[in-house]
Amino acid sequence: MLLAIDIGNTQTVIGLFGDEGDADAGDRHDPPRRGPVSAAETGLLDHWRISTNAERTSDEHALVVQEFLGFHGFSFDDDIDGIAISSVVPRTTAAFREMTERYFGFRPVVIEAGVRTGLPILTENPREVGADRIANAVAALDLVGGPAIIIDFGTATTYDALSSKGEYLGGAIAPGVEISLDALYLRAAALRRVELVEPRNVIGRTTVESIQSGAVFGFAGQVDGICRRLADELGDPEVVATGGLAELIAPYTSSIKRVEPWLTLHGLRLVWERNQ
Repeated sequence: MLLAIDIGNTQTVIGLFGDEGDADAGDRHDPPRRGPVSAAETGLLDHWRISTNAERTSDEHALVVQEFLGFHGFSFDDDIDGIAISSVVPRTTAAFREMTERYFGFRPVVIEAGVRTGLPILTENPREVGADRIANAVAALDLVGGPAIIIDFGTATTYDALSSKGEYLGGAIAPGVEISLDALYLRAAALRRVELVEPRNVIGRTTVESIQSGAVFGFAGQVDGICRRLADELGDPEVVATGGLAELIAPYTSSIKRVEPWLTLHGLRLVWERNQ
């Protein structure tokens, strides 16, 4: 089985991939799936989300991972064949790398220079492209081909462009939904934090509803505006969205036709397979 680990600035997502028979080895603890299983979810036995903390040691990460594996009756020694990592936090990358070598006894596949991804990167400096964006592009190319736009709603909202030949061209980076709201709360004394949910109306009748409306419809408008401009350069791209807030924002856009919550994990699995 494979552990795919996506280390973001705010959260770290861990996915456990295995064969269908592996799912019977222990109890499932994830919620029931809604709708058909995407190709990106095939073999995904479970997934976990933890806060990214650069102060955690490799031993602390090992303890957390072993607890997750224990939900299924799995362990370091007998069940994990590989680990693939994408990360934008160097200190946490080092801790997970050390954890893998010490507790699993092999080196992880980390998306970095020298790792085979099968993705031509045509930016001016390929080394500065985030590992998560590369994983997303690899996965989108596998699922929908090119041209394509990949939107990842994370700490930042990233837009990545794939050509019709499957080349990574670059993209756009905008402040993420949650950090934008954090800035609003910090700079506006009369406003408070609200739960980010589907607004009842565009015209908010309360301050809470007004903030929810501005966030959801405002970022939906940003998505459509940027995608329209990217499409002018790409042709007729498929638009794929991922990230924690993708399912909230996507229904209010006209651009996003496909939401893949585990796109990054799928890309990590593909990169791991290409480096065996």
